[in-house]
Amino acid sequence: MIRDIDITRLIVENFMQEFLQNVKIDVAIVGAGPSGLTAAYHLAKSGKKVVIFERKLSPGGGMWGGGIGYPVIVVKGAENILKEMGIKYAEKNGYLIANSIEAVAKLVANAIDAGAKIFNGMTVEDVMIKNGRVCGVVINWTSIMEAKLHVDPVSIEAKFVIDATGHDCNVARIVEKKYGLKTPTGKIQGEKAMWADEGERKTVENTGEIFPGLYVTGMAANAVMGAPRMGPIFGGMLLSGKKVAEMILEKL
Repeated sequence: MIRDIDITRLIVENFMQEFLQNVKIDVAIVGAGPSGLTAAYHLAKSGKKVVIFERKLSPGGGMWGGGIGYPVIVVKGAENILKEMGIKYAEKNGYLIANSIEAVAKLVANAIDAGAKIFNGMTVEDVMIKNGRVCGVVINWTSIMEAKLHVDPVSIEAKFVIDATGHDCNVARIVEKKYGLKTPTGKIQGEKAMWADEGERKTVENTGEIFPGLYVTGMAANAVMGAPRMGPIFGGMLLSGKKVAEMILEKL
C-alpha cells in the first residue's frame, strides 16, 4: 500500500538531512554550468566537501542547447577531460564534436558520483564576508526571489566560493558593489564581442581569485576581466573548471 504522507515524509526528511549536512563546506560553487560541474568533480574527487547551488531546476548552463538549439558542441584542447568523463566524441578537422545532452548528463553524473552535492532551484543572493574575506554564501529559493516575496535567506559557510554563473558573473557583481574587486581595475569589465580563439584562451588565463576567498571560472572569468565570448565551443570552459579546482586544492 502506498501512503501519500509516507512519500511526503521521505522527501522532506531526506532533503533536510542532506541540506543540514552541508551548511559548512569546503567549497561553494555558484552555477552548475560546464565549468562549475568540472570544478566540483575535481574538488570532490580529491575528498573535499563541495556543493553547487544552481538557480534553475536543471543543471548544465548554456551547454544544453549546443549551438542555436542543435544538441552539438565543439571542444578543443580538453580531450583528456572528455575521456575522463566518459563523453563520446568524434574528431573532424582538428576539432572534437560531442552531443551536448550526453555531455551535460555525464558531467552531472560524474560530479555527483565523485561526492559533490547539487542543490537546484536555489539562488545565491549575497555572500558572507568577514575580516576582508569571502567565507560563505547567502541563499534563498529561486521561486521566492522570482515572486519577490519578503522572505529572509539563510547562510552557508564555505572556505572558498567559486563564481561559475557565466556571462552574468552574479557573485562577482555582489562583491564589486560592496567592496570592489582585487583585479587590475577593481571592477567588472564586461565581456567583449565573440572571438572564439581568444575567448577560449582567455577563459583559462582569467580563471582565478578576484577577491580573497572568491574565484571565477568559465565565462564569468571572461566577463569580469573583459575578454571575448566564444559561443558553443567548450574546451576552455572545461579546462577553466579543472584549473580553478587545482588552484583551490593548493590552499585547502
